[in-house]
Amino acid sequence: MKRNIVIATVVAATLVGGGTATAFALGGDDESSAAGKSSVQLKHDDSRVNDDRDDADDAAEDAADAADDARDRRDDARDDLDDDRDDARDDARDDADDAREDAREAQGDKAENAAEAKGAKVDAAEAVAAALKAKPGTAVSVDLDDENGGLIWDVDVLGKDGRTWHSVQVDPGTGKVLGSHVERDDDGDDAAEASRIAAALKGSSVTAGEAAKAAADKGKVTSVDVDDDSARVNVWDVETTSADGTEAHWNVDLKTGKVTADRYDD
Repeated sequence: MKRNIVIATVVAATLVGGGTATAFALGGDDESSAAGKSSVQLKHDDSRVNDDRDDADDAAEDAADAADDARDRRDDARDDLDDDRDDARDDARDDADDAREDAREAQGDKAENAAEAKGAKVDAAEAVAAALKAKPGTAVSVDLDDENGGLIWDVDVLGKDGRTWHSVQVDPGTGKVLGSHVERDDDGDDAAEASRIAAALKGSSVTAGEAAKAAADKGKVTSVDVDDDSARVNVWDVETTSADGTEAHWNVDLKTGKVTADRYDD
């Protein structure tokens, strides 16, 4: 019973002879109880069972979450691996495409080189001779160039004064001088370059034309330049082109005319 109503019963009795009134009261919950321990005890505490069940449920949820996390990590790892494989395949395809493009370009360059070399009926030595006849001095370079869709031999001649640079164009089909002009020293470097060339050619006995003739058996000579590189002094740098368009570079000694392969050639 959750609530007790105190009932007070007062029995007033007029006791004959004493006139004394005695009151009796029945007490509620606030009064102490003399009840002993129940003989029927519960084997399980419901609250403890529920707590244990909640703990078990929480543990199961934690285990499920951990399993989900593990699956997510495995999925992420597989996705990353797949992405890496896709990237690797894409890179391999790109590299293969680049290699094919480079091969096509190289083949095209070789075909162009072969056509140019074949089209030059007048060789480099003859072009140098024609240029020096028109502009006396020292030929320091001769190059077979494509100019405005036509081939020319471009010969650089340092004039007898040791200061003036002449650019002479020679027809590779006829050997005729097509024209010439004096190079303008706009940046003030011509004097320094002339000094370097003079130092490089000092004491030389092999001319540009002779260097071209010396390397002629290596292929069609398409370029001759005096090399003032400190690593390759005392040589003419000669470029040749084979029948299939393959280019090669050679060193021709300025004093002996000896031809050796250019070990600096890339």
